[in-house]
Formats: sequence, structure tokens, C-alpha cells
Amino acid sequence: MPRIKSAKKAMRQARARFTHNRAQRSALRTALKHVRQAATAAAAAQAYALAVRLLDRAARKGLIHRNNAARHKSRLAKFLKTKA
Repeated sequence: MPRIKSAKKAMRQARARFTHNRAQRSALRTALKHVRQAATAAAAAQAYALAVRLLDRAARKGLIHRNNAARHKSRLAKFLKTKA
């Protein structure tokens, strides 16, 4: 355990960031799964819109790299084309 005040604060901040990032990453992964497991093309398109929004936000906030987000979006769009 840290003894210095600034180190204690840094530990609190790191813990808060970790829990927030874990929740965001989990929501993103769930959204990606919903697109792939959608029963109909319409449901897939709706899930795709949410997934793209979450991917863009995650890339903007630094949760994932922007190229990673672009790759996921591209693959999901390709998947939607085959689903339709």
C-alpha cells in the first residue's frame, strides 16, 4: 500500500479508471456480439448502429485504437451485406 498522499490518490484514480474502462469494454463486446447473433437483417442493422457508435466513442476516448475500431466497423459492415 502506498504511504505518500499523491500515490494513494493515483491508486484511487487508477482503480476508478479500470472499473470504468472494464464496463465500457464489456458493453462494446456485447454490442458486437448482438450484431453477429441477430436473428433478422433488421435487428442486425439496428445492433450495428449501436455498435458503430460505441466503437467510435471507444476510439475517441482511447479505450481502443482507432484502427482497431475501423477494422471492427469494416468487418461488421461486410457481415451485414452478407446477412441482407
